[in-house]
Amino acid sequence: MRILVIGGGGREHALVWKLAQSKGVSAIFCAPGNPGMAPLAQCVNLGVEDHEALAAFAKENDIDLTVVGPEGPLVAGIVDFFAAKGLRAFGPSQAAARLEGSKQFAKEIMAKYGIPTADFAVFTDAEAAKEYVRKNGAPIVVKADGLAAGKGVVVAMSEAEAIAAIDDMLCQGRFGSAGNRVVLEEFMQGEEASLLAFADGETVVPMVAAQDHKRIFDGDQGPNTGGMGAYAPAPVATESILKQTLETVLQPMVKAMAAEGCPYKGVLYAGLMITEKGPRVVEFNARFGDPETQVVLPLLESDLVEIMLACIDGTLAKTEVKWKQSSTVCVVMAAGGYPESYRKGDVIRGLAEAAEAGTVVFHAGTGLSADGEIVTAGGRVLGVTASGDDIAGAVAAAYKGVACISFEGVQYRKDIAYRALARR
Repeated sequence: MRILVIGGGGREHALVWKLAQSKGVSAIFCAPGNPGMAPLAQCVNLGVEDHEALAAFAKENDIDLTVVGPEGPLVAGIVDFFAAKGLRAFGPSQAAARLEGSKQFAKEIMAKYGIPTADFAVFTDAEAAKEYVRKNGAPIVVKADGLAAGKGVVVAMSEAEAIAAIDDMLCQGRFGSAGNRVVLEEFMQGEEASLLAFADGETVVPMVAAQDHKRIFDGDQGPNTGGMGAYAPAPVATESILKQTLETVLQPMVKAMAAEGCPYKGVLYAGLMITEKGPRVVEFNARFGDPETQVVLPLLESDLVEIMLACIDGTLAKTEVKWKQSSTVCVVMAAGGYPESYRKGDVIRGLAEAAEAGTVVFHAGTGLSADGEIVTAGGRVLGVTASGDDIAGAVAAAYKGVACISFEGVQYRKDIAYRALARR
């Protein structure tokens, strides 16, 4: 079997790494990929939004399965485009991917089908939105309706902060057309968790619950990022919480999407707030999370290709999905200055030593210098990942790998999985 993975970050490196372990896989290509994947996949210089060129490549190279990593091409309809050309692609249709592409759409579906989430209101007029804030007070959550690379959410602890965020999105156009509409949400108290699930339009099979670390600094301080690390399983997602989430969130949403005429196939990602009243949805994503993928896939015992094909074919109910009874931790090493403007082109040292220390280093933002050295090329540069018998063992192993790696201006959190460790 020949596979094409679309994307070039840490999530896609983790996908390539896991897909390479599937039986019957003879070749993997990744567009555009990154230098860390080179031992496992042939990188192809094609953009993730160039559907025509990607489909042509898949045809010319006898690709049996295309796996779409990022949300952009999914929301733009790449799965439908491939299907129209007789190509099999793993991911939701354009209509189903609206769960991530429009927060308004997702909230309205949840409201219509009784899926637990925060109260909300939608605005295109800045003054009306500000009046809503003054009436309801803070804390309050301000979200850009469309895709904003994980940065379109402001948890405003004061009315002034919320009003500034509204100005930023609706008046200043910080997120372009993605911020032409804002969703204002009730602030929810609790602890967050991510529960991803495989879906084939009818059957839903949850993965292992993970917890991401969005803030740049230790103790969840500083601005939000794309994610500074993750761990799985997340103990806040107890067996009771997982059962409740399956019954009140995941299964109802897949059933709702089928009823709306857009069956959901692929990965359904539920970002959850575990409140005193149980799990409530913060957001839905239409793909594997990043960096959650880096900690969830190492725990998968079953064949990922078989699961993906079952999702496409509607046979997930007959497919075995087994998980390891261990823990995984990923520590993201980021460029100096991230999440604002950041350095690029710094040589990365110690990658071989980190591998020898027992970690898997997923490349998220790396490139090659003119003389062939691996250098920094993005905000989140590496995801240093390790497994252990428990969270404490996985944390120790991951930071052992981190200690081997260096580059100018490197920054990383030193408290990944602190909530899980505090529960022991």
